[in-house]
Amino acid sequence: MSEPPAVAATGLRFRWPGAAADCLLLPSLVIESGACVFVHGPSGSGKSTLLSLLAGVLQPTGGELRVLGHDFSRLKPVALDRLRADHIGYLFQQFNLLPYLSAIDNVMLPLRLSVARRREAERWGNGVSHARTLLASMGLRPDEWQRRAGTLSVGQQQRVAAARALVGRPALVIADEPTSALDSERRDEFLDLLLTACREAASTLIFVSHDLSLAQRFDLVLDLPALNEARARAEGVALA
Repeated sequence: MSEPPAVAATGLRFRWPGAAADCLLLPSLVIESGACVFVHGPSGSGKSTLLSLLAGVLQPTGGELRVLGHDFSRLKPVALDRLRADHIGYLFQQFNLLPYLSAIDNVMLPLRLSVARRREAERWGNGVSHARTLLASMGLRPDEWQRRAGTLSVGQQQRVAAARALVGRPALVIADEPTSALDSERRDEFLDLLLTACREAASTLIFVSHDLSLAQRFDLVLDLPALNEARARAEGVALA
């Protein structure tokens, strides 16, 4: 039996409460399992809304959304929380590390919230071993693993955040503008590490950025303004 797409959406809509119109309308979107996908578009094109829908933080106001084979409109909140904890890693633009915890303790946080990811990590012996492997693969030295996250440089914090998103080999990794604070050399180095880690783990990567120079590194490029009919309608563009 073939693996379902990582994302399958039909007529996907989202409208903020009290708004007069949808801010997101995607007639069709399919992302195959294991693909590394680049999503781009200017501010206001619906990127953050789409990521929040894919992560189960927001619920669609119309249409169908299946993530990892699960119909998000049919899942109860507890089941949705469990699915997110077990199978989705999220790399935030601002990293969202706990500054008072060490780098390795930040990486291990998802293992404390998910039995499924903890079991996957045990393939490396235990969660600590897996966390160390990821931190090393991200170019962090052993003497940096025990440093409090708040004392690390921006680039180091970014790598810790990436390791946290990848720990326990989640099926889906969502990255929201994670390279925006880096110069071009560190950006390219980090992207190499992230893409390699996701491909080795067979994790689907959905990477959002406004930086089109990165697009050629990915399996699939999605131009969100072109896909989002809600934006086209708001701009008075005639739809085919």
